[in-house]
Amino acid sequence: MSEVVKNLIKLLELESIDETHFRGHSQDLGYPKLFGGQVIGQSLSAASQTVADRQPHSLHTYFIRPGDAKLSIEFAVENVRDGGSFSVRRVVASQNSKPILEMTVSFQGHEDGLEHSVSMPNVPGPEVLEPELKIYRQHAEEIPAPIRDLFTADRPIEYRIVENQNPFRPRHGIGKRHMWIRSTAALPDSPLVHQSMLAYTTDYGFLETALMPHGLSIIYPGLTIASLDHAIWFHRPFRLDDWLLYVADAPTTGGGRAYVRGQIFDQSGQLVASTTQEGLIRVPSK
Repeated sequence: MSEVVKNLIKLLELESIDETHFRGHSQDLGYPKLFGGQVIGQSLSAASQTVADRQPHSLHTYFIRPGDAKLSIEFAVENVRDGGSFSVRRVVASQNSKPILEMTVSFQGHEDGLEHSVSMPNVPGPEVLEPELKIYRQHAEEIPAPIRDLFTADRPIEYRIVENQNPFRPRHGIGKRHMWIRSTAALPDSPLVHQSMLAYTTDYGFLETALMPHGLSIIYPGLTIASLDHAIWFHRPFRLDDWLLYVADAPTTGGGRAYVRGQIFDQSGQLVASTTQEGLIRVPSK
């Protein structure tokens, strides 16, 4: 297993303080603020460690304050309810005794029921696409030196994007992306590892979809972009060390905010998860 994948698994495992309190380290990726996907994945991990024999089927998150990548994070889990079929947990993630994120997670035991799934889009497979990391490395000389390592370092998750383009020469397009995603190494069989790592992954590149109709990328000078909330629904079991197709689209932007939504399919064409997010997007006036 690669070192970056080992580090991500360890990052999401958390240190147990007691039955409902956990501590997590922060990962400094070089962004101005703590990566939101990290806190989502860690909060899901914290909640899941307080529930037995039930799997998360949905989570709803609000980002309250920007996180600091130099500080550890405290996670407090509240047992809202344990019912006959469902359990609900509320998680507050804090730094310096101030909340940076609140999450509600619902869990359900295995249950049979009606089954159907929308069709997976017909797009080129990952085997014919270049890794996003390779494209960044090919254009490394165009990346400003202070952030070059951020864009070209080894990653625990590989992305192969159908609509990939040079972020330093963005083109106008429709607000839709098809991203093949996969762990860069085999993962343990624990469902929690796959769920928390997917939660981590779904925040990456998601909000950027709303920039595409405007011909912008995340490196546009003076751009402010930040997640405000994030929701995930887990529909079916999956493995993140197999290729998954993450389809993201941005129906609208306005009022300094953007709304994006996503569907995640396995290679058999089954819808395994869905996501939504609203984010802040501020473009400086000329």
